[in-house]
Amino acid sequence: MVQAWYMDEADDDPRRPHRAEPDRPVGLEQLRRLGVYYWKLDADKYENDPELEKIRKERNYSWMDIITICKDKLPNYEEKIKIFYEEHLHLDDEVRYILEGSGYFDVRDKEDKWIRIFMEKGDLITLPAGIYHRFTLDEKNYVKAMRLFVGEPVWTAYNRPADHFEARGQGGTALILLVAGGHRVSRAAAFGEALRVESPWS
Repeated sequence: MVQAWYMDEADDDPRRPHRAEPDRPVGLEQLRRLGVYYWKLDADKYENDPELEKIRKERNYSWMDIITICKDKLPNYEEKIKIFYEEHLHLDDEVRYILEGSGYFDVRDKEDKWIRIFMEKGDLITLPAGIYHRFTLDEKNYVKAMRLFVGEPVWTAYNRPADHFEARGQGGTALILLVAGGHRVSRAAAFGEALRVESPWS
């Protein structure tokens, strides 16, 4: 079952749990109201898992790859970790399936408070287009994850503030895309630019 909670206000090591005191746990229903969806799967059989294939088919996750985040595997590790933890949004859903290790996704609620979602082996999560979020490893400093996407991936992250994007008003539902000349194009081209970051994780 998902483990999620409201965060404290401390600004020290982001890899710590940072639970608010007193504890304020967050359940699946509250996450769903934000457009965040969660599944628990058997990561040991991800290469041939009917449940994963069912989810991919139902949600049109046609593209997939695997990324490992640790000092030995990820080029420019320190820089990338800082980028992942900058508050940002995407114009597409972000889908991650944890195959090994663990980490945290933080998402903003409707009152702009941080909710921390603990992600470990077997957890699959979808963050909706337009939601402000960030990612960090925990103190184990290792995660291996599957990245899923509808069609070709778009890695562009828009650091906050980015409220001018139409995705911010969608309630985290549909993918915000344009089609031009038969190619998928990020709707960023239709709006004034926020701070763009090419991020291979989130």
